Amino acid sequence: MQLHPKDSIAVIFSAQRTGDGEDAYQAAAAAMGALAAQQPGYLGEDHARSADGFGITVSYWRDDACAKAWRDHPDHALIRDQGRDQWYSAYSLHVARVERGYDWQK
Repeated sequence: MQLHPKDSIAVIFSAQRTGDGEDAYQAAAAAMGALAAQQPGYLGEDHARSADGFGITVSYWRDDACAKAWRDHPDHALIRDQGRDQWYSAYSLHVARVERGYDWQK
């Protein structure tokens, strides 16, 4: 399963959760994951979260225009604002071009 073909865009979101509103956060995260998967150019995502609430999500997009369209999607913008207000104490976002990628599975 190749989520990151050469010359795709990776949007790297790392965040520290506040721990507030866990049920609402989980519902919003599930809704945004489903909505992102329906967007043109979406190629998949990887994510991980530690016990202390620090998490990283990397979403992969066909090109920068598709990644920007997701950034600007009105439903995503609403949830992003809610995240700033309630769910995150800090976050960073980086956008990078994938030059190469490898997958391995046992």
